[in-house]
Amino acid sequence: MPKHTGRAPRRRPAAAGAAVLAALVLAATACGPDGPGAPAPPPAALPRAVPTGPDDLAGWKLEDWTRYVADSGSAEEAPPGAWTAGRMAAAKGRPTPEYPLASAPAGVQHDAPPAAGRAVPQPRPYGPASAVVGRLFAGTAHGDTVCSGTVVSDPANPGRSNLVYTAAHCLHEGGGGGWLKGVTFVPGYNRDGGAVRGRPATEQQLAPYGRWTAVRALVSPTWLREGGVGARHQYDYGIVRVRGEEASGPSLEEVVGAAVPVWFNAPREQVTSAAAYGYPAERPSDGLELDRCDAATAPGRLSFDRARPPMYVIGCPMTGGADGGGWFITKDGKPNLVSVTALGGRTPDGYLAGPALQDQAKRAFDFFSKSTR
Repeated sequence: MPKHTGRAPRRRPAAAGAAVLAALVLAATACGPDGPGAPAPPPAALPRAVPTGPDDLAGWKLEDWTRYVADSGSAEEAPPGAWTAGRMAAAKGRPTPEYPLASAPAGVQHDAPPAAGRAVPQPRPYGPASAVVGRLFAGTAHGDTVCSGTVVSDPANPGRSNLVYTAAHCLHEGGGGGWLKGVTFVPGYNRDGGAVRGRPATEQQLAPYGRWTAVRALVSPTWLREGGVGARHQYDYGIVRVRGEEASGPSLEEVVGAAVPVWFNAPREQVTSAAAYGYPAERPSDGLELDRCDAATAPGRLSFDRARPPMYVIGCPMTGGADGGGWFITKDGKPNLVSVTALGGRTPDGYLAGPALQDQAKRAFDFFSKSTR
């Protein structure tokens, strides 16, 4: 990742006031994963504000987003001390949804399989520019799971962000399913490399910047409605607002020392390279290393539905657990997030794909930034 310009000055955040609007919060029930071609749930199973298609969102106003979040969730936060060192170490990487490009049916548009890249562990100890990436832990009906996420800049709270960007499937099952439980973010996981395979590690080694509990979350309304592997991944993004172990302490950005801006509607001709970051946790990886994949060529395209923003595609061997990790490009000499890992294929055409963050993603982010505290 390009070098960050410096550490944000430490300051005490202002006392949190009442939220301007209700925010979408984490529900207690999670469902099993849905497979390719899983049907959308019946209308009765959906919140009344969920759209029937992406065009419905184009005219959404503040009150539409407010109704959507009010209809779509109920509260559950991880209790203090829930994610111990042992529990974090035992969590399994959330499987990257796989889609084989080589056997894609007619109607799926994609470029030739991308040139293979390679995952490279980042030098330790991680500084602020790398520690913005962390592991995102959650409970499911099938056991504890883990993804990756990135500390991103909050326009409504410059220098004091508590926002984490990740993939929607790391937060919600989609297709009428439920929210994952007790979501917790650990930035700079195993920063100094003290934890190694098979050796017990302390909580300070695994969580050098602390554990940050998710108190609000938002996924694309399209993701919440649809099931199966395919077009819904073109909207496979999610946002989390977190709180530290000290309610009145400094923000996540202040503690880590950096945050990355999200570049919405990045011009395609300027996305000529990409570096994907994440903590792959499935074999041959073990989740203890922050890896980086540099695209060997300009990202390709993948589209299941032409009416939706296409996905970026790069060659990369990272496994489950790297899902939700940020994709960065350099803009004005600084790293900017342009996508997150959402979809992949290992054999025979190993790749990762992430959504292009365009208008719908920007509207969701702007609403979330302004309306939740």
